[in-house]
Amino acid sequence: MQVSTSRSYEERASLTQLFAYPFRIFFLSLTLLSLIGIPLWVLQITGTIQLPLAMPGVLWHQHEMLFGFLSAAIAGFLLTAVCVWTGTERTHGLRLALLWGIWIAARLLLTLGGDLPGWLVQGVNLLFLPLVMLDAGWRIWQARQPRHIMIMVVLGLLWLMQIGFVLRLDPIYASGALIMGMALIGIIGGRITPAFTAGWLRRHGQEADRIRAVPALDMAASFALILLLASLVTGWKAVTAGLAIIAAVLMLVRLYHWKGWLARQEPLLWILHLSILWVPVALILLAGHLTFGWPASAWGHAAGTGAIGCLILGVIARVSLGHTGRPLLLPSGMVLAFIAIHLAALVRVITAFQGLPWHAGITLSGLLWVLAYAVFLARYTGILARPRADGKPG
Repeated sequence: MQVSTSRSYEERASLTQLFAYPFRIFFLSLTLLSLIGIPLWVLQITGTIQLPLAMPGVLWHQHEMLFGFLSAAIAGFLLTAVCVWTGTERTHGLRLALLWGIWIAARLLLTLGGDLPGWLVQGVNLLFLPLVMLDAGWRIWQARQPRHIMIMVVLGLLWLMQIGFVLRLDPIYASGALIMGMALIGIIGGRITPAFTAGWLRRHGQEADRIRAVPALDMAASFALILLLASLVTGWKAVTAGLAIIAAVLMLVRLYHWKGWLARQEPLLWILHLSILWVPVALILLAGHLTFGWPASAWGHAAGTGAIGCLILGVIARVSLGHTGRPLLLPSGMVLAFIAIHLAALVRVITAFQGLPWHAGITLSGLLWVLAYAVFLARYTGILARPRADGKPG
């Protein structure tokens, strides 16, 4: 009987199922984007190929990882989670397909639209995040849940950074977006990581009350990063360096309270703690860049490849199981993927400090990234494209 049920799910895997819940199509899409975009970037920057990009190569890479890859992760996670938080009907079907269509059109226009009018490329790219915020914000407003407003504030600031980026082509806005990406990690990671860790400890008969989430500390960390953003874009280097250290200390204190080492036996948990640890690392490297002239790409890749890239992989691995009604048992090969993505970040930071030859370093880092997300693609495509294992809608 169990084998027959499993086969029925295999037979029902379909493209339409990907549009049954936002996490399905966007998690698969961000994976494919990273598997295509990272190799294309390595080939482009090393002069192997020349793409008809709609903006300079370095800026294209920054934009696609921040406002393509990260935005897809935001849409997949937030539009899934907010339905649970507010008890509202999920975004699915045609409406989800149209939202995804805008996202994919933006990717194609930026990559292949070098000869197209700038207003068209910019307009389509700037449309996606507001639509995500509108969907999530309306649900939060209807449910009268003010605790989620900070997420919307950070998303709004992230969108402002995208506006500045596409209109002025100034890397400072990419740096600001990285700060807001880490702010989102602090907010969302601060909710799920200690909660998941405490739940795991409780199920295993351990002292779950050792895990603490301190609301005042969480709020202080969020405000510190918003102030850091304001200082960064206005060019106050000394103030920015000081705020970066303050934000790093606040995040380290939060991580201490979450006591990730207690869940070191569970990969679905240690990946969250270890990924968030990249946030204070990135902030310290930012302070070092502003104070001592450390390479900017070191803090940028600690934040982008480390904090954002690693945490997204950890979150989508867990959410894809939980929201398809499957046990939280990590598929084989995913521990290798978790190790590979962290090594990709480490290699890229070391390369920034010239610890590895530049060409070899970015190639190795890119290969490790591709390995990590290729394993996810191989192990999770079927999960994302099949109906829930428990037969529920979505």
